[in-house]
Amino acid sequence: MNGMSAETVGRHMPPVITLDDLTAMMAADEHHRYEISPEGVLSVMPPPGYAHAIIATRLIGWLLSAGVPADRIVQAVGLRIPGKAGSAGGRIPDLIVWSKAQADGVWLPVADVLLVVEIISPGSEATDTVTKRAEYASAGIAQYWTIDQDPAQTVTMYRLDGDHYQARATMPLAWVLNTTPAEHDLA
Repeated sequence: MNGMSAETVGRHMPPVITLDDLTAMMAADEHHRYEISPEGVLSVMPPPGYAHAIIATRLIGWLLSAGVPADRIVQAVGLRIPGKAGSAGGRIPDLIVWSKAQADGVWLPVADVLLVVEIISPGSEATDTVTKRAEYASAGIAQYWTIDQDPAQTVTMYRLDGDHYQARATMPLAWVLNTTPAEHDLA
């Protein structure tokens, strides 16, 4: 898809995009991330930057050093987000923590997800803090954290309360890293 105009890409886009279509798009274009909401809204994003990757690496190190098994922590794996009337969207959170190891796949179910983390990049604020938060809550994911790329790397922790999230805590990432995953129901 590199070098194609939006008009050219649009001409070749199927009327309804499936998760298989997204997988093919990602295989053909390693320079972008593709996601689709359960309602069928396509999002195309550039890959994460260095600062974004360092935040994810620090969280993974924290989880691993506390004994969370490596096969329960993943970066940039697709989640199948159930929608209304049997539709499904596909989101690629920055970090996922599962209660148990998962079978290999591109778009995994949300059934065993304990935590989804989105590191907010410039331009993704509304999607990460409103749209994805609502989708993850609707999917029944117990915890959702957002991390700002501000100087404090502010973490906002949400816990599922019925069908929506309630903010539980907001603190700098350095403070989170001085706690244990067990304190956040992640062990």
